[in-house]
Parts: sequence; C-alpha cells; structure tokens
Amino acid sequence: MSALLVSTATVALAEIGDKTQLLALLLAARYRRPGPIIAGILFATVANHALAAWLGHWISTLVSPQAMRWLVAASFAAVALWTLRPDRLDGDDAPRSNGSAFLAALVAFFLAETGDKTQVATVLLATRFDALVQVILGTTLGMLVANVPVVLLGHRFAYRLPLRAARWTAAAVFAALAAWVAVRGIS
Repeated sequence: MSALLVSTATVALAEIGDKTQLLALLLAARYRRPGPIIAGILFATVANHALAAWLGHWISTLVSPQAMRWLVAASFAAVALWTLRPDRLDGDDAPRSNGSAFLAALVAFFLAETGDKTQVATVLLATRFDALVQVILGTTLGMLVANVPVVLLGHRFAYRLPLRAARWTAAAVFAALAAWVAVRGIS
C-alpha cells in the first residue's frame, strides 16, 4: 500500500475524537468562518507534520534497521493504546484571540498538534516509508478529512460521531501497523 494512502487513513482515523478535532469544533463555534479556519488548519498541519516527518526520516538514518523495526513496532503499539484514551480540550489549547480566525486556527492547531498522537504517528510513518512527501501529504490530508466536516457542520456533526467506535478502529489500525512492522520489518 502506498505511503500516501496509509498515512491518510491512519491519521484520519486517529484524529476522530482527538483534542484537535475538539479544537476545530471550538474554532467553528467561536468564529463561524469556515474558510479561514480550514486554511489555518491546513498551514499549521503542513508545517507541523513536515517537521515531524523530517524528524522521523532523520531518526531512521541514525538507528540500525533491526533496532528501528522494533522501535517503530513498539511505538505503533503504544500509539494504539494511547488512541483508546479519549481526549479533552484543555483550556490552554483554546484560542484566546478575538482577531483573525485564520491566525487563531494556525497558532492553536500548530501548538495542539505538537506532541499529539497524530504528530507521533507522522514521525513513525516517516520512519516506515521512504517517501517523505507522500507521508506529509497523507497525514495532512488525513487531518483535513477528519476536521473539515467538523468545521463546516459544527456541533451537530460532532455529537453524532461514534467516537468510541472511531477510537477503537484507530487503535486497531495502529496495532495492525505495529504487527506489520514487527513481522515484515522497516524496508
């Protein structure tokens, strides 16, 4: 399967119910201007995930392939468990600016994504696939697939999502990736 498809599906599933999806809902309710919010999410995600993918690629050059195989498998398994824990939007993650919806989304999403499971997944995907651009495009597309409907449809859509089922599905995907890397290796 291509790096683009795996990256898109993995992040889209992992993002459902994530704190950044809750942040998208908060921004949509506060600013009611979907275009600038979506643009802010896009630019923040590209910047954040490009840094994460570059880090993952760099790490893969430092560690032996055998050690990397087990490190990535263990990390995917850890993210699978992490995904089962529901996220809540902390007060510190909420945008405080009354100004630009774009700027609020850009800053808030970049900061909220830092250290988030989808950023960790991007690092791991970049260690797994030797296709940095596809990983960045795929993880960014996955973020947009999960967040754009929330921004466009607001609270009505968010409350209808089967969040528990989505978390379990995302955890299963990460567990499958862990098993795949453990059995097949990094190559």
